[in-house]
Amino acid sequence: MQVFRTESVSVEMDTGEKRLNELGYKQELRREMTLFKTMAITFSSMAVFTGTPLYGASLRYAGPASLIWGWVVVTFFTWFVGIAMAEICSSFPTTGSLYFWAAHLAGHRWGPFASWCCAWLETIGLISGMGAQAFSGSQALQFIILLATGNNKGGGYLASKGVFLGMYIGLIIIWAVLNTFALQLIAFLSIISVWWQVIGGLVVIIMLPLVAQPTQPASYVFTHFETAPESTGVSSKPYAVILSVLLSNYCLYGYDTAAHLTEETKGADKTGPIAILSSIGIISFFGWAYNLALTFSIQDPNYLYDPNNETGGGLVPAQIIYDAFHRRYQNATGAVVFMCIIWGSFFFCGLSVTASAARVVYALSRDKGIPFSPIWRKIHPKYKVPRNAVWLCAIISMLLGLPILKLDVIFTAIISISTIGWVGGYAIPIFARLVMDEKNFKPGPFYLGRARRPVCLVAFLWICYTCSAFLLPTLYPITWNNFNYAPVALGLVLSLVMLWWVLDARKWFKGPVRNIDVNDDI
Repeated sequence: MQVFRTESVSVEMDTGEKRLNELGYKQELRREMTLFKTMAITFSSMAVFTGTPLYGASLRYAGPASLIWGWVVVTFFTWFVGIAMAEICSSFPTTGSLYFWAAHLAGHRWGPFASWCCAWLETIGLISGMGAQAFSGSQALQFIILLATGNNKGGGYLASKGVFLGMYIGLIIIWAVLNTFALQLIAFLSIISVWWQVIGGLVVIIMLPLVAQPTQPASYVFTHFETAPESTGVSSKPYAVILSVLLSNYCLYGYDTAAHLTEETKGADKTGPIAILSSIGIISFFGWAYNLALTFSIQDPNYLYDPNNETGGGLVPAQIIYDAFHRRYQNATGAVVFMCIIWGSFFFCGLSVTASAARVVYALSRDKGIPFSPIWRKIHPKYKVPRNAVWLCAIISMLLGLPILKLDVIFTAIISISTIGWVGGYAIPIFARLVMDEKNFKPGPFYLGRARRPVCLVAFLWICYTCSAFLLPTLYPITWNNFNYAPVALGLVLSLVMLWWVLDARKWFKGPVRNIDVNDDI
Protein backbone atom coordinates (compact mmCIF):
# COMPACT_ATOMS: atom_id res chain seq x y z
CA MET A 1 0.00 0.00 0.00
CA GLN A 2 1.37 3.38 -1.01
CA VAL A 3 1.46 6.00 1.70
CA PHE A 4 1.24 9.68 0.78
CA ARG A 5 3.03 11.97 3.21
CA THR A 6 1.61 15.44 3.56
CA GLU A 7 3.79 18.32 4.67
CA SER A 8 2.39 21.26 6.54
CA VAL A 9 3.56 24.56 5.21
CA SER A 10 3.54 27.40 7.69
CA VAL A 11 3.50 30.92 6.41
CA GLU A 12 5.40 33.21 8.73
CA MET A 13 3.46 36.34 9.66
CA ASP A 14 5.03 39.64 8.70
CA THR A 15 6.74 41.22 11.72
CA GLY A 16 4.91 44.49 11.16
CA GLU A 17 1.54 42.74 10.99
CA LYS A 18 2.37 40.71 14.10
CA ARG A 19 3.13 43.87 16.06
CA LEU A 20 -0.02 45.49 14.64
CA ASN A 21 -2.08 42.59 16.02
CA GLU A 22 -0.36 42.94 19.38
CA LEU A 23 -1.40 46.59 19.46
CA GLY A 24 -5.03 45.62 18.89
CA TYR A 25 -5.54 46.13 15.15
CA LYS A 26 -6.28 43.62 12.44
CA GLN A 27 -4.70 43.95 9.02
CA GLU A 28 -7.16 45.78 6.74
CA LEU A 29 -4.96 47.65 4.29
CA ARG A 30 -2.96 45.72 1.73
CA ARG A 31 0.58 45.10 3.02
CA GLU A 32 2.70 45.00 -0.13
CA MET A 33 4.97 48.05 0.04
CA THR A 34 8.74 47.47 0.03
CA LEU A 35 11.34 49.57 1.80
CA PHE A 36 12.27 51.34 -1.43
CA LYS A 37 8.66 52.20 -2.27
CA THR A 38 7.99 53.48 1.25
CA MET A 39 11.18 55.52 1.15
CA ALA A 40 10.19 56.84 -2.27
CA ILE A 41 6.85 58.18 -1.01
CA THR A 42 8.52 59.61 2.11
CA PHE A 43 11.25 61.23 0.02
CA SER A 44 8.59 62.70 -2.26
CA SER A 45 6.74 64.18 0.73
CA MET A 46 9.84 66.18 1.61
CA ALA A 47 11.00 67.07 -1.93
CA VAL A 48 14.30 68.62 -3.02
CA PHE A 49 12.91 71.95 -4.23
CA THR A 50 10.31 72.57 -1.50
CA GLY A 51 11.99 75.77 -0.34
CA THR A 52 11.90 77.47 -3.75
CA PRO A 53 9.07 79.93 -2.91
CA LEU A 54 10.77 80.95 0.37
CA TYR A 55 14.30 81.33 -0.99
CA GLY A 56 13.95 84.98 -2.00
CA ALA A 57 12.54 86.10 1.34
CA SER A 58 15.16 84.14 3.29
CA LEU A 59 17.97 85.66 1.24
CA ARG A 60 16.61 89.14 1.75
CA TYR A 61 16.18 88.94 5.52
CA ALA A 62 19.82 88.32 6.42
CA GLY A 63 21.85 87.53 3.30
CA PRO A 64 23.31 84.27 1.97
CA ALA A 65 25.44 83.30 5.00
CA SER A 66 22.40 83.04 7.27
CA LEU A 67 20.47 81.05 4.68
CA ILE A 68 23.30 78.59 3.94
CA TRP A 69 24.52 77.97 7.49
CA GLY A 70 20.98 78.05 8.81
CA TRP A 71 20.29 74.93 6.76
CA VAL A 72 23.20 73.14 8.45
CA VAL A 73 21.97 74.09 11.93
CA VAL A 74 18.39 73.02 11.20
CA THR A 75 19.64 69.72 9.72
CA PHE A 76 21.60 69.02 12.91
CA PHE A 77 18.55 69.40 15.15
CA THR A 78 16.28 67.63 12.65
CA TRP A 79 18.32 64.48 13.16
CA PHE A 80 17.35 64.46 16.84
CA VAL A 81 13.66 64.63 15.92
CA GLY A 82 14.04 61.96 13.24
CA ILE A 83 15.93 59.57 15.51
CA ALA A 84 13.36 59.99 18.31
CA MET A 85 10.52 59.30 15.89
CA ALA A 86 12.30 56.34 14.31
CA GLU A 87 12.50 54.61 17.70
CA ILE A 88 8.79 55.14 18.36
CA CYS A 89 7.86 54.05 14.83
CA SER A 90 9.78 50.81 15.31
CA SER A 91 7.68 50.03 18.38
CA PHE A 92 4.31 51.22 16.99
CA PRO A 93 4.12 50.50 13.23
CA THR A 94 0.53 51.71 12.68
CA THR A 95 -1.12 53.98 10.12
CA GLY A 96 -2.36 56.19 12.96
CA SER A 97 1.31 56.83 13.73
CA LEU A 98 1.71 60.07 15.71
CA TYR A 99 -1.62 60.14 17.49
CA PHE A 100 -1.49 56.39 18.13
CA TRP A 101 2.00 56.83 19.59
CA ALA A 102 0.77 59.70 21.76
CA ALA A 103 -2.11 57.63 23.13
CA HIS A 104 0.03 54.69 24.17
CA LEU A 105 3.08 56.59 25.37
CA ALA A 106 1.05 59.00 27.51
CA GLY A 107 -0.59 56.18 29.47
CA HIS A 108 -4.21 55.46 30.40
CA ARG A 109 -4.81 58.76 32.20
CA TRP A 110 -3.47 61.23 29.67
CA GLY A 111 -3.51 59.03 26.56
CA PRO A 112 -6.94 60.07 25.21
CA PHE A 113 -6.23 63.80 25.55
CA ALA A 114 -2.71 63.48 24.12
CA SER A 115 -4.08 61.43 21.25
CA TRP A 116 -6.86 63.95 20.59
CA CYS A 117 -4.47 66.92 20.45
CA CYS A 118 -1.92 65.09 18.33
CA ALA A 119 -4.50 63.77 15.88
CA TRP A 120 -5.96 67.18 15.18
CA LEU A 121 -2.57 68.90 14.90
CA GLU A 122 -1.45 66.24 12.45
CA THR A 123 -4.66 66.46 10.44
CA ILE A 124 -4.45 70.25 10.23
CA GLY A 125 -0.78 70.09 9.26
CA LEU A 126 -1.19 67.51 6.51
CA ILE A 127 -4.28 68.99 4.89
CA SER A 128 -2.76 72.48 4.87
CA GLY A 129 0.43 70.84 3.59
CA MET A 130 -1.53 69.79 0.52
CA GLY A 131 -2.47 73.44 0.09
CA ALA A 132 1.15 74.56 0.46
CA GLN A 133 2.31 72.19 -2.28
CA ALA A 134 -0.59 73.15 -4.53
CA PHE A 135 0.30 76.83 -4.11
CA SER A 136 4.00 76.16 -4.78
CA GLY A 137 3.19 74.07 -7.85
CA SER A 138 0.79 76.71 -9.18
CA GLN A 139 3.39 79.44 -8.66
CA ALA A 140 6.05 77.44 -10.49
CA LEU A 141 3.61 76.80 -13.35
CA GLN A 142 2.70 80.48 -13.41
CA PHE A 143 6.33 81.45 -14.04
CA ILE A 144 6.92 78.61 -16.51
CA ILE A 145 4.10 80.08 -18.61
CA LEU A 146 5.45 83.62 -18.14
CA LEU A 147 8.96 82.73 -19.31
CA ALA A 148 7.73 80.45 -22.11
CA THR A 149 5.49 83.17 -23.60
CA GLY A 150 8.03 85.96 -23.32
CA ASN A 151 8.65 87.46 -19.88
CA ASN A 152 7.50 90.34 -17.74
CA LYS A 153 9.33 92.75 -20.08
CA GLY A 154 8.46 91.03 -23.32
CA GLY A 155 4.69 90.66 -23.09
CA GLY A 156 4.64 87.23 -21.48
CA TYR A 157 1.45 85.95 -19.86
CA LEU A 158 1.31 86.18 -16.07
CA ALA A 159 -1.67 84.23 -14.74
CA SER A 160 -4.25 86.32 -12.88
CA LYS A 161 -5.38 85.43 -9.37
CA GLY A 162 -8.44 83.69 -10.76
CA VAL A 163 -6.38 81.55 -13.14
CA PHE A 164 -3.89 80.89 -10.35
CA LEU A 165 -6.71 79.62 -8.13
CA GLY A 166 -7.84 77.38 -10.99
CA MET A 167 -4.33 75.88 -11.18
CA TYR A 168 -4.35 75.40 -7.40
CA ILE A 169 -7.68 73.55 -7.42
CA GLY A 170 -6.73 71.56 -10.53
CA LEU A 171 -3.58 70.18 -8.92
CA ILE A 172 -5.47 69.06 -5.82
CA ILE A 173 -8.13 67.34 -7.94
CA ILE A 174 -5.45 65.47 -9.90
CA TRP A 175 -3.78 64.32 -6.66
CA ALA A 176 -7.13 63.17 -5.26
CA VAL A 177 -8.01 61.24 -8.42
CA LEU A 178 -4.65 59.46 -8.46
CA ASN A 179 -4.93 58.63 -4.76
CA THR A 180 -8.35 57.09 -5.39
CA PHE A 181 -6.63 54.14 -7.03
CA ALA A 182 -4.40 51.49 -5.46
CA LEU A 183 -1.47 52.67 -3.36
CA GLN A 184 0.76 50.76 -5.75
CA LEU A 185 0.04 53.48 -8.32
CA ILE A 186 1.21 56.15 -5.87
CA ALA A 187 4.22 54.00 -5.02
CA PHE A 188 5.06 53.67 -8.73
CA LEU A 189 4.73 57.41 -9.27
CA SER A 190 6.81 58.03 -6.16
CA ILE A 191 9.58 55.85 -7.58
CA ILE A 192 9.46 58.06 -10.68
CA SER A 193 9.52 61.00 -8.26
CA VAL A 194 12.72 59.74 -6.62
CA TRP A 195 14.54 59.53 -9.93
CA TRP A 196 12.95 62.79 -11.11
CA GLN A 197 14.22 64.59 -8.03
CA VAL A 198 17.60 62.85 -7.81
CA ILE A 199 18.45 63.15 -11.51
CA GLY A 200 16.66 66.48 -11.95
CA GLY A 201 18.17 67.74 -8.71
CA LEU A 202 21.68 66.80 -9.84
CA VAL A 203 21.09 68.46 -13.21
CA VAL A 204 19.98 71.73 -11.59
CA ILE A 205 22.60 71.64 -8.84
CA ILE A 206 25.51 70.89 -11.19
CA MET A 207 24.47 72.67 -14.37
CA LEU A 208 23.16 75.95 -12.97
CA PRO A 209 26.51 77.19 -11.57
CA LEU A 210 28.23 76.03 -14.78
CA VAL A 211 25.80 77.99 -16.93
CA ALA A 212 25.84 81.03 -14.65
CA GLN A 213 29.15 82.63 -15.48
CA PRO A 214 30.51 84.46 -13.62
CA THR A 215 29.37 83.07 -10.28
CA GLN A 216 29.42 84.69 -6.87
CA PRO A 217 32.63 84.17 -4.85
CA ALA A 218 32.63 81.74 -1.93
CA SER A 219 33.13 84.66 0.45
CA TYR A 220 29.75 86.07 -0.61
CA VAL A 221 27.96 82.73 -0.32
CA PHE A 222 29.37 81.62 3.04
CA THR A 223 30.20 84.83 4.90
CA HIS A 224 28.09 87.70 3.56
CA PHE A 225 25.54 88.88 6.10
CA GLU A 226 23.20 91.74 5.25
CA THR A 227 19.80 92.75 6.56
CA ALA A 228 17.26 94.74 4.57
CA PRO A 229 15.22 96.80 7.06
CA GLU A 230 14.13 99.20 4.31
CA SER A 231 12.16 96.42 2.56
CA THR A 232 11.36 93.98 5.39
CA GLY A 233 10.99 96.42 8.27
CA VAL A 234 13.13 94.08 10.40
CA SER A 235 16.11 95.90 11.90
CA SER A 236 17.00 93.37 14.62
CA LYS A 237 19.76 91.05 13.38
CA PRO A 238 18.75 88.05 15.54
CA TYR A 239 15.14 88.44 14.40
CA ALA A 240 16.27 88.65 10.78
CA VAL A 241 18.27 85.43 11.18
CA ILE A 242 15.26 83.62 12.69
CA LEU A 243 13.10 84.66 9.72
CA SER A 244 15.84 83.74 7.25
CA VAL A 245 16.11 80.23 8.68
CA LEU A 246 12.36 79.62 8.24
CA LEU A 247 13.16 78.24 4.79
CA SER A 248 15.14 75.39 6.34
CA ASN A 249 12.55 74.81 9.07
CA TYR A 250 9.88 74.47 6.39
CA CYS A 251 11.84 72.11 4.15
CA LEU A 252 13.11 69.64 6.71
CA TYR A 253 10.01 67.82 7.88
CA GLY A 254 7.56 65.34 6.37
CA TYR A 255 9.62 62.24 7.15
CA ASP A 256 6.76 60.90 9.28
CA THR A 257 5.14 59.86 5.99
CA ALA A 258 6.93 56.53 6.37
CA ALA A 259 5.05 55.99 9.64
CA HIS A 260 1.67 56.62 7.97
CA LEU A 261 2.40 53.82 5.51
CA THR A 262 3.55 51.22 8.02
CA GLU A 263 0.34 49.15 7.84
CA GLU A 264 0.95 48.80 4.10
CA THR A 265 4.70 48.13 4.32
CA LYS A 266 6.45 44.79 4.72
CA GLY A 267 8.49 44.49 7.91
CA ALA A 268 7.39 47.97 8.94
CA ASP A 269 9.00 47.80 12.39
CA LYS A 270 12.35 47.82 10.58
CA THR A 271 11.64 49.55 7.25
CA GLY A 272 9.74 52.47 8.83
CA PRO A 273 12.72 53.79 10.84
CA ILE A 274 15.08 53.21 7.90
CA ALA A 275 12.80 55.19 5.56
CA ILE A 276 12.53 58.06 8.07
CA LEU A 277 16.27 58.42 8.58
CA SER A 278 17.23 57.82 4.95
CA SER A 279 14.84 60.51 3.75
CA ILE A 280 16.29 63.04 6.19
CA GLY A 281 19.81 62.28 5.01
CA ILE A 282 19.00 62.53 1.30
CA ILE A 283 16.92 65.70 1.54
CA SER A 284 19.44 67.37 3.85
CA PHE A 285 22.20 66.88 1.28
CA PHE A 286 20.23 67.74 -1.85
CA GLY A 287 18.42 70.69 -0.27
CA TRP A 288 21.65 72.30 0.89
CA ALA A 289 23.29 71.70 -2.47
CA TYR A 290 20.30 73.31 -4.23
CA ASN A 291 20.55 76.42 -2.04
CA LEU A 292 24.28 76.60 -2.76
CA ALA A 293 23.70 76.28 -6.50
CA LEU A 294 21.15 79.11 -6.48
CA THR A 295 23.29 81.38 -4.33
CA PHE A 296 26.50 80.86 -6.33
CA SER A 297 24.53 81.55 -9.54
CA ILE A 298 23.18 84.99 -8.53
CA GLN A 299 24.19 87.58 -11.12
CA ASP A 300 22.93 90.79 -9.52
CA PRO A 301 21.47 90.50 -5.98
CA ASN A 302 19.70 93.86 -6.16
CA TYR A 303 18.01 93.07 -9.48
CA LEU A 304 16.34 89.91 -8.12
CA TYR A 305 13.61 91.87 -6.33
CA ASP A 306 13.00 94.52 -8.97
CA PRO A 307 9.28 94.48 -9.89
CA ASN A 308 10.31 95.44 -13.42
CA ASN A 309 12.60 92.48 -14.00
CA GLU A 310 11.74 89.53 -16.25
CA THR A 311 9.81 87.68 -13.56
CA GLY A 312 8.29 90.78 -11.98
CA GLY A 313 10.24 90.12 -8.78
CA GLY A 314 7.71 87.42 -7.96
CA LEU A 315 9.90 84.32 -7.65
CA VAL A 316 13.60 84.90 -6.99
CA PRO A 317 14.87 81.39 -7.97
CA ALA A 318 13.10 81.75 -11.33
CA GLN A 319 14.90 85.07 -11.90
CA ILE A 320 18.26 83.56 -10.91
CA ILE A 321 17.77 80.69 -13.36
CA TYR A 322 16.54 83.05 -16.09
CA ASP A 323 19.50 85.42 -15.64
CA ALA A 324 21.96 82.53 -15.87
CA PHE A 325 20.57 81.14 -19.13
CA HIS A 326 19.71 84.44 -20.77
CA ARG A 327 23.10 85.96 -20.12
CA ARG A 328 24.85 82.92 -21.57
CA TYR A 329 22.51 81.84 -24.39
CA GLN A 330 20.28 84.89 -24.91
CA ASN A 331 17.10 82.84 -24.50
CA ALA A 332 14.95 81.39 -21.72
CA THR A 333 14.62 77.78 -22.94
CA GLY A 334 16.96 76.37 -20.32
CA ALA A 335 15.20 78.33 -17.59
CA VAL A 336 11.83 76.90 -18.64
CA VAL A 337 13.25 73.35 -18.55
CA PHE A 338 14.74 73.86 -15.09
CA MET A 339 11.48 75.34 -13.81
CA CYS A 340 9.63 72.30 -15.16
CA ILE A 341 11.95 70.07 -13.12
CA ILE A 342 11.14 72.14 -10.03
CA TRP A 343 7.41 72.03 -10.81
CA GLY A 344 7.57 68.24 -11.05
CA SER A 345 9.02 68.13 -7.55
CA PHE A 346 6.00 70.03 -6.20
CA PHE A 347 3.62 67.78 -8.11
CA PHE A 348 5.08 64.57 -6.72
CA CYS A 349 5.37 66.04 -3.23
CA GLY A 350 1.70 67.05 -3.22
CA LEU A 351 0.73 63.59 -4.43
CA SER A 352 2.54 61.94 -1.51
CA VAL A 353 1.26 64.44 1.06
CA THR A 354 -2.29 63.68 -0.12
CA ALA A 355 -1.66 59.97 0.48
CA SER A 356 -0.43 60.72 4.01
CA ALA A 357 -3.29 63.09 4.83
CA ALA A 358 -5.90 60.57 3.72
CA ARG A 359 -4.39 57.85 5.87
CA VAL A 360 -4.32 60.04 8.95
CA VAL A 361 -8.00 60.93 8.44
CA TYR A 362 -8.78 57.25 7.83
CA ALA A 363 -6.98 56.19 11.01
CA LEU A 364 -8.67 58.88 13.10
CA SER A 365 -12.11 58.03 11.70
CA ARG A 366 -11.42 54.35 12.37
CA ASP A 367 -11.09 55.39 15.99
CA LYS A 368 -14.28 57.52 15.80
CA GLY A 369 -12.44 60.82 16.27
CA ILE A 370 -14.01 62.73 13.35
CA PRO A 371 -17.66 63.64 12.73
CA PHE A 372 -19.33 61.13 10.39
CA SER A 373 -16.47 58.69 10.95
CA PRO A 374 -18.24 55.71 9.28
CA ILE A 375 -18.11 57.58 5.98
CA TRP A 376 -14.41 58.51 6.10
CA ARG A 377 -13.17 55.12 7.32
CA LYS A 378 -14.61 53.20 4.35
CA ILE A 379 -12.04 51.30 2.32
CA HIS A 380 -12.53 50.89 -1.42
CA PRO A 381 -13.36 47.17 -1.89
CA LYS A 382 -11.14 46.77 -4.95
CA TYR A 383 -8.24 49.17 -4.48
CA LYS A 384 -8.09 48.94 -0.66
CA VAL A 385 -7.57 52.69 -0.21
CA PRO A 386 -9.55 55.18 1.95
CA ARG A 387 -11.19 56.91 -1.02
CA ASN A 388 -13.67 59.01 0.99
CA ALA A 389 -10.88 60.28 3.26
CA VAL A 390 -8.90 61.28 0.18
CA TRP A 391 -11.70 63.48 -1.13
CA LEU A 392 -12.46 64.98 2.28
CA CYS A 393 -8.83 66.15 2.50
CA ALA A 394 -8.96 67.45 -1.08
CA ILE A 395 -12.12 69.50 -0.51
CA ILE A 396 -10.82 71.10 2.68
CA SER A 397 -7.47 71.98 1.09
CA MET A 398 -9.29 73.55 -1.88
CA LEU A 399 -11.29 75.72 0.52
CA LEU A 400 -8.03 76.83 2.15
CA GLY A 401 -6.96 78.31 -1.17
CA LEU A 402 -10.00 80.51 -1.74
CA PRO A 403 -8.42 83.55 -0.01
CA ILE A 404 -5.91 83.62 -2.90
CA LEU A 405 -8.42 85.85 -4.69
CA LYS A 406 -8.18 88.56 -2.02
CA LEU A 407 -5.03 88.12 0.09
CA ASP A 408 -1.38 88.41 -0.98
CA VAL A 409 -0.03 86.63 2.11
CA ILE A 410 -2.00 83.40 1.77
CA PHE A 411 1.13 81.30 1.16
CA THR A 412 2.80 82.57 4.34
CA ALA A 413 -0.29 81.63 6.32
CA ILE A 414 -0.68 78.19 4.72
CA ILE A 415 2.95 77.15 5.27
CA SER A 416 2.84 78.46 8.83
CA ILE A 417 -0.31 76.48 9.60
CA SER A 418 1.12 73.42 7.88
CA THR A 419 4.44 73.55 9.70
CA ILE A 420 2.98 74.25 13.14
CA GLY A 421 0.33 71.55 12.77
CA TRP A 422 2.58 68.96 11.15
CA VAL A 423 5.71 69.50 13.26
CA GLY A 424 3.68 70.32 16.37
CA GLY A 425 2.17 66.85 16.10
CA TYR A 426 5.69 65.40 16.46
CA ALA A 427 6.14 67.07 19.85
CA ILE A 428 3.40 65.22 21.75
CA PRO A 429 4.59 61.59 21.34
CA ILE A 430 8.22 62.68 21.71
CA PHE A 431 7.45 64.47 24.99
CA ALA A 432 5.44 61.47 26.19
CA ARG A 433 8.38 59.19 25.35
CA LEU A 434 10.68 61.57 27.25
CA VAL A 435 8.75 61.45 30.53
CA MET A 436 7.33 57.91 30.50
CA ASP A 437 8.56 55.08 32.68
CA GLU A 438 10.94 52.97 30.59
CA LYS A 439 9.46 49.69 31.89
CA ASN A 440 6.20 50.55 30.11
CA PHE A 441 7.87 50.80 26.71
CA LYS A 442 8.20 47.75 24.49
CA PRO A 443 11.08 48.54 22.12
CA GLY A 444 11.17 47.54 18.49
CA PRO A 445 14.27 46.62 16.48
CA PHE A 446 15.39 50.28 16.52
CA TYR A 447 15.97 51.19 20.17
CA LEU A 448 17.84 54.13 21.71
CA GLY A 449 18.22 52.75 25.21
CA ARG A 450 19.66 55.29 27.64
CA ALA A 451 20.15 57.83 24.85
CA ARG A 452 16.40 58.35 24.51
CA ARG A 453 16.13 61.06 27.19
CA PRO A 454 18.72 63.50 25.78
CA VAL A 455 17.61 62.80 22.22
CA CYS A 456 13.93 63.35 23.02
CA LEU A 457 14.65 66.46 25.10
CA VAL A 458 16.62 68.17 22.32
CA ALA A 459 14.00 67.10 19.76
CA PHE A 460 11.12 68.47 21.85
CA LEU A 461 12.79 71.82 22.51
CA TRP A 462 13.65 72.19 18.83
CA ILE A 463 10.05 71.54 17.79
CA CYS A 464 8.84 74.17 20.28
CA TYR A 465 11.25 76.69 18.77
CA THR A 466 10.21 75.86 15.21
CA CYS A 467 6.50 76.26 15.92
CA SER A 468 7.10 79.55 17.73
CA ALA A 469 9.13 80.94 14.82
CA PHE A 470 6.27 80.38 12.37
CA LEU A 471 3.92 82.43 14.54
CA LEU A 472 6.05 85.55 14.18
CA PRO A 473 5.17 88.50 11.91
CA THR A 474 7.32 88.36 8.77
CA LEU A 475 7.10 92.01 7.69
CA TYR A 476 6.90 95.35 9.47
CA PRO A 477 5.03 97.57 9.92
CA ILE A 478 2.16 95.12 10.20
CA THR A 479 -0.74 95.84 7.85
CA TRP A 480 -3.72 93.87 6.56
CA ASN A 481 -1.74 93.09 3.39
CA ASN A 482 1.24 91.49 5.15
CA PHE A 483 -0.37 90.21 8.35
CA ASN A 484 0.55 86.59 9.19
CA TYR A 485 -2.92 85.38 10.10
CA ALA A 486 -1.70 81.84 10.91
CA PRO A 487 -1.84 82.45 14.71
CA VAL A 488 -5.44 83.66 14.41
CA ALA A 489 -6.52 80.79 12.13
CA LEU A 490 -4.75 78.15 14.22
CA GLY A 491 -5.97 79.67 17.45
CA LEU A 492 -9.56 79.59 16.23
CA VAL A 493 -9.43 76.00 14.98
CA LEU A 494 -7.58 74.65 18.01
CA SER A 495 -9.92 76.52 20.35
CA LEU A 496 -12.89 74.83 18.70
CA VAL A 497 -11.16 71.46 18.92
CA MET A 498 -10.41 71.99 22.63
CA LEU A 499 -13.93 73.23 23.29
CA TRP A 500 -15.28 70.12 21.61
CA TRP A 501 -13.05 68.04 23.86
CA VAL A 502 -14.18 69.75 27.07
CA LEU A 503 -17.88 69.74 26.25
CA ASP A 504 -18.27 66.38 24.58
CA ALA A 505 -15.34 64.40 23.15
CA ARG A 506 -13.67 63.64 26.49
CA LYS A 507 -16.76 61.59 27.40
CA TRP A 508 -16.40 59.16 24.52
CA PHE A 509 -13.01 59.55 22.81
CA LYS A 510 -10.61 57.06 24.34
CA GLY A 511 -7.91 57.19 21.70
CA PRO A 512 -7.17 54.38 19.25
CA VAL A 513 -9.96 51.80 19.19
CA ARG A 514 -8.78 48.22 18.99
CA ASN A 515 -10.52 45.79 16.69
CA ILE A 516 -8.72 42.77 18.14
CA ASP A 517 -8.88 41.80 21.82
CA VAL A 518 -5.37 41.84 23.25
CA ASN A 519 -3.68 42.20 26.60
CA ASP A 520 -3.03 45.73 27.82
CA ASP A 521 0.64 45.07 28.37
CA ILE A 522 1.93 46.06 24.95
